[in-house]
Formats: sequence, structure tokens, C-alpha cells
Amino acid sequence: MIKMSELLILGIGNYLMGDEGVGVQTALALQKLPIAGTIDVVDGGTGGFHLLEFFEVHKKVILIDATLDDNEPGTIRLIKPRFAKDFPRAMSTHDIGLRDMVNALQLMDKMPDIYLFVVSIESIQQQGIELTEAIEKAIPVLIEKVIELANQLQESTVLV
Repeated sequence: MIKMSELLILGIGNYLMGDEGVGVQTALALQKLPIAGTIDVVDGGTGGFHLLEFFEVHKKVILIDATLDDNEPGTIRLIKPRFAKDFPRAMSTHDIGLRDMVNALQLMDKMPDIYLFVVSIESIQQQGIELTEAIEKAIPVLIEKVIELANQLQESTVLV
């Protein structure tokens, strides 16, 4: 069942493909923390249209995903995508599903405010849940950044 909170933190990735699963690994870690306020934290797996309803019922979404780019593995970037074309080109193995979902949300005029944390990975491992050292070290920093942004987003919705 989907909660109706204002803010969703959604980790995307394949848990069984090493570093590519950094988004879901981070979401699972966040689920164990006492996060203040009404924040839904979801392991979104490999994305796709089955996540559409999560985007429809939340006004603000923090996405966490791996990306293949030229940055050092473990590099964390915050992107504020407004359109599908704003997502990084090589967003791991589920790029097409997320882009298609964003296009669908735009067509339905149900696009939430999206904040995307991407973590640079070196490659997509074919099997295994183990993370490389660079990604393991990045997760605590990523958690801190996600919580900081979540707190800022919740404060910005408080009515005086």
C-alpha cells in the first residue's frame, strides 16, 4: 500500500548487480533510520512503470540511482531533472524505464518535483550483492545528503 505523504525517497537499482544497486542499498539503509516527519522510503528495484503510482501520489520525490559516467567511482551528484532528457545518458540498466515513466508523468500532467542523487560507478557487475570499496564509502555520505535535502524539502512545505 502506498502512503500519502508529501515526500518520497526512492532508491532505484538492481540489488543483485553490485554497485548498480547503490540506490536500493541506500533506501534499505534509510528505512532503518528514524527519519523525522512523514517521509516514505521505498526500494524501487529496477524502476519501470510499476513505480508510476508512487510518483503520482507524492508531490516531491528524491531518487537515488547509480550512473555510468566519467566521474570517479563514488562521486555523488544532485541533479534537478525536469524532463526525461535531463536524466544522465547512462543511467545504469533501467534508463529507458525511468525516462519513459517521466515522459508518461509529463503527459498526464502529474509530474512531481524530482531531485535525483546519482552515484558514479565504474561498471555494472553481472552478479553479486557486494559493493566496491568506493561505493561502500559513499553510502554514509549519500545518506547524510539525502536526509539533509529531505529536511530542507519538508521545511519548505511548512505553512506559517
